Amino acid sequence: MASSWTLAVDRTDLLRSCLVEGEVPVPDEGEAVLRVDRVGMTANNVTYAVLGDAFRYWEFFPAPEPGQGLVPLWGFADVVESRAPGVEPGQRVYGYLPPSSHLRVRPARPDARGFRDASPHRAELPSPYNAYALTTGDAAYEADREDLQVLFRPLFFTSFVLADALGDGGLQGARRVVLSSASSKTAYGTASLLRDQDVEVVGLTSSGNTAFTSALGCYDRVLSYDAVTDLDRDTPTAYVDLAGSTDLRRVLHEHLGDALVRDVVVGVTHQDSAPAGTLGGVRPQVFFAPDQMRKRTGDWGRDGLDDRFGEAWRRFAPLAQEHTDVRVSEGPEGLARVWHEVASGSSAPRTGNVVQL
Repeated sequence: MASSWTLAVDRTDLLRSCLVEGEVPVPDEGEAVLRVDRVGMTANNVTYAVLGDAFRYWEFFPAPEPGQGLVPLWGFADVVESRAPGVEPGQRVYGYLPPSSHLRVRPARPDARGFRDASPHRAELPSPYNAYALTTGDAAYEADREDLQVLFRPLFFTSFVLADALGDGGLQGARRVVLSSASSKTAYGTASLLRDQDVEVVGLTSSGNTAFTSALGCYDRVLSYDAVTDLDRDTPTAYVDLAGSTDLRRVLHEHLGDALVRDVVVGVTHQDSAPAGTLGGVRPQVFFAPDQMRKRTGDWGRDGLDDRFGEAWRRFAPLAQEHTDVRVSEGPEGLARVWHEVASGSSAPRTGNVVQL
């Protein structure tokens, strides 16, 4: 019988991983099997792992053994077998995928745009992660930009709804937005959208990434982490934390004091730094993109949300393309190698890791 494989990580030590072989899943009535084809690997995937328990990310794709986890990825997959009405072999979809060769799904509400996975174990999980978009019905799909889409699209969607949430009353009087991990894709996607608003946008990054981050042209100013105290203490400031550094948060709270009017935790890329509690002054608040997505779906309808996102993506894609060196790895061994590199923080900011499985 044909074999399949899965890359599992140790949930207590994310740098420990193993490849687990198995049999290719066979669909029951109402199910389909996807062959995972092309995925991206970014710091966002590390965030899924670090917050796997708190945000239930480990539950989307059950691991082979207790103590193991399957880190969710975004990418493209092809339907290879189907017993689900409305879903046909040969269709190509974009969506949330396991670090595996195959995924069995239970398609619900299939239409020209795609379907949702209604597998019982995903029923209570955040619904945006259960959608699979057909490339033939996806307004944002561009065949010649698949690599950019697997790298940026989930991140840029977070950027899109984050910038929208900040503009939708979320600034609370701030005249300056400071983003940590400013060289990250989510951060500079957000910064590019905030340039449309009447606020100063400041990026914080490591000293080795300041040149790259400045060259993006998304920020009014770029500071290294050791220069945080150069920020004036008179400007009402919203801090958008994409690094999860407790030490950096403490410095900002102490330096800015009452001028810090918002502290928004978006992602955690440092494995030893979970979102901090109150440090005096404003309380850190976790931003969860699906919440704003649900709000705007109610405001604009799903088609309206998709249209606005598609327009924003097409404006941003040339910038992403200009500042990304796509590196394509292959197979399960390539996926394992890239995971270790990204999880250990050794991947360069210009490098976009795509894995052809």
